[in-house]
Order: sequence, then C-alpha cells, then structure tokens
Amino acid sequence: MFIVHIADITMFYAPASGGVRTYLDAKHRRLGVKPGIRHSLLIPGPHPSEQDGVYEVPAPALPFGKGYRFPLRLAPWRNVLHDLQPDLIEVGDPYLTAWAALDARRQLDVPVIGFYHSDLPLLAGNRMGHWVTPNVEAYVSRLYGNFDRVLAPSQVMADKLIGLGVRNVYVQPLGVDLQTFNPDARDPGLRAELGINDDTRLLIFAGRGSKEKNLPVLLSCMKRLGHRYHLLLVGSSMPNQVPRNVTVIDEFCSATQVARLMASADALLHAGDQETFGLVILEAMASGIPVVAVAAGAFTEIVTDQCGLLCTPDNPLAMANAVRELFSQGSTHRGQQARRHVEQHYSWDTVVNSLLGHYHAVLGSQLPLTANG
Repeated sequence: MFIVHIADITMFYAPASGGVRTYLDAKHRRLGVKPGIRHSLLIPGPHPSEQDGVYEVPAPALPFGKGYRFPLRLAPWRNVLHDLQPDLIEVGDPYLTAWAALDARRQLDVPVIGFYHSDLPLLAGNRMGHWVTPNVEAYVSRLYGNFDRVLAPSQVMADKLIGLGVRNVYVQPLGVDLQTFNPDARDPGLRAELGINDDTRLLIFAGRGSKEKNLPVLLSCMKRLGHRYHLLLVGSSMPNQVPRNVTVIDEFCSATQVARLMASADALLHAGDQETFGLVILEAMASGIPVVAVAAGAFTEIVTDQCGLLCTPDNPLAMANAVRELFSQGSTHRGQQARRHVEQHYSWDTVVNSLLGHYHAVLGSQLPLTANG
C-alpha cells in the first residue's frame, strides 16, 4: 500500500503545555489508525529518542519554563526531517523549528503548512511593550508568507494574518476529547470537599494564571456575586489572595482531574480577552456546563446563545450580571445544548478529517481519498 508520511514539528510541547500539545496528541492518535498514512511528531527533548513515531530532538530547557525547551540549533531538526523524508510537514510554532522545516523543504521538495496557534505580535507586545509590535508583525508576515498553506484556529486569527498580507489562510478549529470531558465525569461529592452548600452555584476557571487570563476580573466579579456563588480556580500560577468565595487549586492538573471538576461545576467563567481559540471553553461545554465569557477574541465564534452568555470585557459588574442572568434563565438546559453543540462541531475525528482535506489540497493525488473517511 502507498503510504503518505506527514510530519509535525513544534517546540510548543511540554509536560504541562496546553492547546498545541492537546491538538498534536489527538491528531497523532487518530492519524496512527488511518489507512495509508504515517504520522511523525518532532518535539524538543533532553536527548535524541524515538517512541511510537514521536521523535525528541535535543534542545535546552528554558529557565523557569515549566518543562518547555527552546531549540537553538536548526541543523538537528532539519536533519531529522531529512532522515524521515516526509511527504508533508506541518509547523506548530513561529520560531527556529519553523525555519528548519522551510530549510528541509528545499532539500525534500515537499509542501509545508504553518499552523498559527499563537498571536505572536500580541504576546510580544504584552511582555515587552507595544514598541516591538511592528517588527514582530513584519516577522510573522515574512515567515507565514513562506508556507504553502496557513491554518488559523479562529476567524479572528485568520483575519489578523490576512491583515498582515499573508495569503492562503484557512480557518481550522481545534477539537475536544468528548470521552474525557463528559457530563458522566460529575462527582456529587465535590461540594462537600470544597465545604460549600449543595445550593451554592459552583463556577470554575481552569488554565494558567497568566496575565492575559484577566483573573482580577474574575475575583472582582466574585466579590459582587457574594456567598451564594463559589469559584474554583484550577491551574498553575494562580493568585493566593482571593475572596472567601473562591477556592484555588494552584497546580497543573491532568485532563481527567479537570474533567471531574468541570462536570461537577454549574458553569465556566472566563475573562480572558486575547484567546486565539479557547480550548477550555470547549472542554466545559463538552462537560455539559454553560459558559460565561467576555465578547472578545475567538469566544464570539465558539460561544453561541444556546451554550452560554458573553459580556463586556474587563468589566466585573457586567460579568456578575451575566452570571446571574444565566442562572435566572436556567443553566441546565444550556449545558445540555452545549454538549450537543461540541458533539456536532468539535469532535477530534471531525477536526482530523478536516485537516486531511487541507493536506489533500496541497498534496493533490498523493493523499489517498480513503483517508478522509
């Protein structure tokens, strides 16, 4: 049988990493059982190794980087790609590995797709000041202009790339693990663990406590909501000074742990206004709970009226009012609709089949049509 070999390459892969690793792991599992397809995944590691099609390429650890590694040498990545001889390469970050893939393309004469997971100009501006934005935008335009096709997880991200002059940009949403994140993961004993009453409205936020998540908005919102509502903050780098109606689990939790907490809550609360996709929103919806989030970033694309409510960004009062409105309208029905919505649109099988459509477009007849089935 003729086999098409697809290789993914990224530095965004660490023990506690988020959406990119989730995407790549889900994709690797599903492509591994597709007839006529071989999938390789190149990620940074302490030394060269290979297991089940996952290749670790040596890269130094980032200080205080929570397991992330930052490649400094292009040659090892290019050499692994050259040895693997893939038919198509997908790039998952805008740094050295992207240039290694483009360098390998010159040797292998294969198409390279770039997946724009992160809003690099916005991230750089937040951390270093907006004076860097024009230079970073020029860099993004130059890099992504080299790819045969560019994928973006949301329309808002695609529009930013198009605005920078990048062509061949397509929206490719991510997905959610419908087996792990499931209403059946609900634990009726969670409220007793937290020491709250059965009739208390339990809200949850899960993710890193980084600046762009706007956690102070959530804390201020909880002060306004009062004792009849309780917020569970789950993830690393969470604040330690919080109102009395907030509980913090300040550590990285596995998907199974988060799924239990999600399904046991009444709604997800999210104040981040710079999300490129918002995988945690899908995880909550898959868990059968509705969402209260801000009308910004990609949230306007994935949170429908049937699945939750959107409110004004950076406005704790507006968020508190939206929470009250959600429960006054009945949250259970919205949670059920949210589950149905992600089942229809955001299963990983749906996402991977859509990806195969992109691969077929750049490979032409090389990719077996049966791979889309």
